[in-house]
Amino acid sequence: MAGGWSRDGAVNEQIEASIADELQRLKARRAPVGESLTHCAECEEPIPEPRRIAIPGVKLCIDCQQERDGRVQVRGGINRRGSKDSQLK
Repeated sequence: MAGGWSRDGAVNEQIEASIADELQRLKARRAPVGESLTHCAECEEPIPEPRRIAIPGVKLCIDCQQERDGRVQVRGGINRRGSKDSQLK
């Protein structure tokens, strides 16, 4: 199905590209790098050894990580569709 000025399948390509970008962002966020800390980087509480073994590169204790995960992160997205003005130029 054609949608105006776009070619067939363009909408599905946009959706798939957005999903791929989000998955890549999530994978990069989940993979800590480096050596695990013995004490939390925020509150200085000891990080339990089982946590350090389970998540290599961990920097935060469980409480601080849960608090950080609960925060709302505002981030800019990419406008893949563009505006009508940009299509006319």
